Amino acid sequence: MPDSQMPHSRMSEEPPPNRAAVLADLRARIRGLEGLGGEGARVLPFGLPDLDGAFPAGGLPLGCLHEVAGEEPGASTAFAAHLLARLASVAAPALWVVRGRDLHAAGLAAYGLTPDRLIAVRVTRDADALWAMEEALRCRRLSAVLGEVGGVDLTASRRLQLAAESSGVTGFLLQGTARRSAASAAVTRWRIAPAASWTAEPGVGDPRWRAELERCRGGRPGAWLLDWRDGALVPAQAPERAVPAPASTSTPVRRPAPASGSGPSWAEVA
Repeated sequence: MPDSQMPHSRMSEEPPPNRAAVLADLRARIRGLEGLGGEGARVLPFGLPDLDGAFPAGGLPLGCLHEVAGEEPGASTAFAAHLLARLASVAAPALWVVRGRDLHAAGLAAYGLTPDRLIAVRVTRDADALWAMEEALRCRRLSAVLGEVGGVDLTASRRLQLAAESSGVTGFLLQGTARRSAASAAVTRWRIAPAASWTAEPGVGDPRWRAELERCRGGRPGAWLLDWRDGALVPAQAPERAVPAPASTSTPVRRPAPASGSGPSWAEVA
């Protein structure tokens, strides 16, 4: 029988591809191209299964840009300081682009960030902060760069993301919610807020934060209630005989503004 007259059944012997499997394979390839979830992807695990499961490779992606924002700056700054501390070392310090008042050495140390692992750069304008961040993100001798910037548009965030990708240095944008841009090239976007803590006795308990992952490229958004206890983030739990405490105030990471004149620099505080 000529080939043209062969039954069409031979052409359909192979089973149709599984749509879910095809989509999963495509997502994995895209994550690999983006450096977020492919084989060998660099991540920073939180050590909390539910939280780590929100990311494509089981932890906060490294070598890219992240946004941390909050209406109450104490909580968002403390959360960012903890992430910076996890990455910084004496051999590869972190760099913090500071706006306004000095950093508070004792407050930063409470979240694991000590002066010997931190370089602070003080600026007064957003343009200077963005320039300093971009230049620092291209320096492979640094572990991470955090910048306090009032407003960052899509173009500026894209430049920072490309700088982080080129060097493998992780970047953090620390912002308030009021001037936060709707569009961003950041791989993750966080909103951190203080929450009421619980104690076994009346008083102020451990710092407690509501950490909301608003966006995660290749992952899934979510929200978690976290306590800062014994130098680590842990899932929030109300102990037996719990007594509600006020919304927890994070250990301040900034020095109060001096009454007159300029306060000491970071080096003098350290």
